[in-house]
Parts: sequence; C-alpha cells; structure tokens
Amino acid sequence: MTDLRAFETPVGTVEARVDGDVVRAQGIPYAVAERFRRPRPAPAFTTPFAAVTPAPVPPQQPAAFVDELLPPMQHLAVDEDCHRLTVTLPADVRPDERLPVMVWVHGGSYVIGGGDLPIHDAHDLVAEQRVVVVSVTYRLGVLGFLGDGDRVPANLGLFDLIEALRWVRTNIRSFGGDPDAVTLFGQSAGGDAIAHLMISSGTEGLFRRAVVQSAPFGISRRRARMSRAVLRAVGVVDATTPLDDVLGRQVLGTRAGAPFGLRGGMPFGTQYGQAPLPEESRAADAWRAAAPRVDVLIGSAVDEAAMFVRAVPVLAAATRRRPLRALVRWLLVRPLSEIVYGRDVRRFRDRHRAAGGNATSYRLLRGATARPTGAVHMSDLPMLLGGRAAWAGSAFVPERDWAAVDERGRRLRAVWAEFARTGRVTSDDDETIAFDRG
Repeated sequence: MTDLRAFETPVGTVEARVDGDVVRAQGIPYAVAERFRRPRPAPAFTTPFAAVTPAPVPPQQPAAFVDELLPPMQHLAVDEDCHRLTVTLPADVRPDERLPVMVWVHGGSYVIGGGDLPIHDAHDLVAEQRVVVVSVTYRLGVLGFLGDGDRVPANLGLFDLIEALRWVRTNIRSFGGDPDAVTLFGQSAGGDAIAHLMISSGTEGLFRRAVVQSAPFGISRRRARMSRAVLRAVGVVDATTPLDDVLGRQVLGTRAGAPFGLRGGMPFGTQYGQAPLPEESRAADAWRAAAPRVDVLIGSAVDEAAMFVRAVPVLAAATRRRPLRALVRWLLVRPLSEIVYGRDVRRFRDRHRAAGGNATSYRLLRGATARPTGAVHMSDLPMLLGGRAAWAGSAFVPERDWAAVDERGRRLRAVWAEFARTGRVTSDDDETIAFDRG
C-alpha cells in the first residue's frame, strides 16, 4: 500500500508519496496552455490531487547521440500537456520549517529532456542537504522555443518557467519551503534559460539566487538571422497541425540552422526583442540592473566540448589512442570549450560584480566520465542529481567508478546547497572544482 501524505496548499489538497527519507509530490499541474499560446495558471483542485505520477515529457524528436550516453527514458508518458512540476522534500520536515528551495531547470538544447527523468532525481540532494527541490517540465522545440512573435508567440518555454515560479511563490510554503529563499539551478540550456529569466519581465521577486551551469552563452547571441531561417523552414504550423507533422517540421528547422556554424548546434532557443526578453542591444544593461537582487554561481567544465567528440566518428576513433587523445584535447576540445562555454562565464561574473551583485565563478576540473577526457559537458549532473540507479553503468559513469563519483558528488551537493542557503561558497575541494569568489 502506498504511504501518502496530504499537503494543504492555496490551490487545494495535494497527496504526495512518502519514499523513505523524502516525500515526492510528482506531476503537479502548474499551468494550462493551448498549443502556441501563453500559459495560464492551472485551476485549483476541487478534490485532492494524487501527485504520484511523474510529469510527462514534452513532445520531442529522438536524439540518438544523447541516447547512447544516457539511460533510456522509461515509463514516462509524452504529452503536449506537460506543464507539471515535482516537489521533493525531507520526510521529517517540521510544520514550522522554512527550508531553502532549489528549482531545477533541465537542459537539452531546448529540444530534449524533461523535469522528471530519472537522471534528475533530487533524492540525494534533498536527503543530505535538507532543502526542497522543485523540478519543472516545460515546452521545447517548435512548441516552446520558436515563434515569430506575431502569429505564434516566441519564448513560450520561458513563459512556462515563469508560470512555474509563480506557482512556487504561492504554494511552496505548504511543503516546508521558504518562498523568499528560492534558488534556480540548471545545466546547459537550463542554465541559459535561468540567465535569461534574470532579465525577463515579470520575474522580479520570484527567485533570489541562480546557479548557471555550463550555459552555452557563446552560441546564444546574434541568433536573429538563424531564427528567421529556421522559421521559414518550419513553415506554418498551428493548433490543428498533427503533432507528428510538427516534429517533422522541427527536423527541417534543425537542418536550416546547420549553415550557421556553432549556433546551428542549438537552432531553437530564446529570442531577444520578443516578450518577455529585452532587445539584444539592451540585454547587458538588463543583467546589470538585475545584479543587485540576484546572487549568482556560474561556471563550466574544463573540457565541455569533449562530450561531443564521440558524435564525430574520426574524432571518436582518435581519442582511443592516448597520443591523439591529447592532441584532440588541446587543439580542439579546449578552444571550443572556451568559445561556447568558458569565456562568457568570466564576462558574466565581472559584469555582475561591477554592477553591485554577488557572483562566484567556478571551473569543474574533474567530472564523472572516464572517456574521452577530463570534465566534459554534463559531468556535473551525476554528482548532483539522479544517483546510482540512474547513472552507474552508463557511458558517463562506469559501475566501478560510482563510489568515487558519489564521494565527489556529496561535496558538490553541499556547495550548491550552501549557496542556496547563504549565497556564499566556502568549499576548498580544489581537486574537483576551482572557485573565483572575488
């Protein structure tokens, strides 16, 4: 028999599952939205809502390269009605406690992923660090990150995230969380989305801190011409277009982005000058204005681009030989890692500090992967979320290496939680991660 616990919230009664030392309230609707329309708050529950089913993943095309690296998505439905979130909290939370809240925004180049994938399980972070974690699922690809701003609104995925943060602001106290101590954390496109939420209209007061992990800032600017090309390739889709056709047209859009170089590796994403974002020429000023009210922890891994080496057969073959592996690392991986992920971390940090904000930057020196080399893109994820069941035995973490990865993970989870509590970083784990605290 499932052990349930009821929570009385402003939107009604939520029944959550007790899972050992944590409680999971899964798949809670935070919004409703018709296709290509902005989200609206989900209606209040008239009867108790059984939050015992993970959020569905948004419609998405298969990603063969990623599927080779990660455990398969199992037992998760796919649904356009994906505006759901999951709250994980300590099982022994007291009625008078107000714990730090950490809101997870998943990555996936704005086209793949979902908040309740097993690799995003927050059990260890919650149980060890006594925080409340909220994982959000939002629209992706053509359905969430294209739009012309006229017929179809742009940045719908950002609007979904804003609506989720409003839900958190209203309801998280009922789960033992402190609505005035909300930290967003996200990796890759999730980190990029968080940085843009900092300058989105309507977000002031919804979060106090931001952890931006491996955001591809180097390809998230000067995208307007590519976005127009992708829009032309996708053509006219509307609420009546069959979903398979929408996803098929997304493939056409991806191909249209390919001639735009590195930016074409992420053809869908945020669009400046379209609500809720400012014009690109005003973005830096908007980040300066946000600096005093948002503490930032921002960084990347030293060998981010190495994860993508195996997608190129000749490079994958080269990295199997030690001398060539070093050559690939220094002539290709390190420069690309700097261009796409690294150098803009320092620019963001310096601008934030100069504007009166609190910013700490980091470089992940050692990750979870054994191959092809170093700390690669996504190396931080097995050390933060998912746990052994999700990661051990995958291409990221050989089973024999899990104990060492988990030990580093405990230290990393402590750093992230300390930042969520205080806005400070005091770690001295120089073997795994190096910080610039200013």
